[in-house]
Amino acid sequence: MKRMFYYMERDFRRWIRGRVNVVSTLILPAAWLIFVGLALPIRFTDNYLDFIAPGILVLTMLGASLQGGGLLMFDKILGYLPKFLAMPAPRESILFGKILFITLRGLIQTTVILVIAILLGAHFLDPVLLLAIYTVLFVFGLLLSSLMTTVALKLEDHDSYSAINAMVSMPLFFTSSALMPYEEMPGWLAALARLNPVSYAIDAIRDLQTGVFPAVTLLGLLVGAVLILLVSVAVFRRATV
Repeated sequence: MKRMFYYMERDFRRWIRGRVNVVSTLILPAAWLIFVGLALPIRFTDNYLDFIAPGILVLTMLGASLQGGGLLMFDKILGYLPKFLAMPAPRESILFGKILFITLRGLIQTTVILVIAILLGAHFLDPVLLLAIYTVLFVFGLLLSSLMTTVALKLEDHDSYSAINAMVSMPLFFTSSALMPYEEMPGWLAALARLNPVSYAIDAIRDLQTGVFPAVTLLGLLVGAVLILLVSVAVFRRATV
């Protein structure tokens, strides 16, 4: 456990030192929230900011997870991973520390988005609501960061990972319920959106906004996160034998 937090702290220090990277990871979702949430003439709701804010929160978590999946690959390419594996600690602590860092970094980024949303007039001030939203985002972050770390373990170079990242990120977002409700989508898009795990996280937060606790959705995300984490551990063990 101690070694896991050591690896997590190491990644946090490296992330904070790259100030440009910290700022850049916040600009895109903040711009979406401000310009899309306030500027578009939307007819299906009187408060599009409240509607789109859950989508931007999940988009931020998605971006953090997709970007973070390549961190383990960088450690492998730069020669740090063999050194870590030689240390007298369970090798899985490297993987768990990486996944925990990616997830917590995403939560820090979503906190900034939440603050901006509240300042713009979104209704997120209820402490119970905020705690529930963080729970959904944390579980969703674990799921995606475990998945993308597993993908990174199966690839040999960062260019391949970047290509997969590009192919996954925008389709996942634009075929989700982030920008409009299912009723406003074409039939084929609504069918895709209902199968999209990004939609599950977005819909869970929207349920929370209406006072409904999304127990089934949250349980589904949690089961998915646990299963993918187990797969990630198995892949990591085979890759580091």
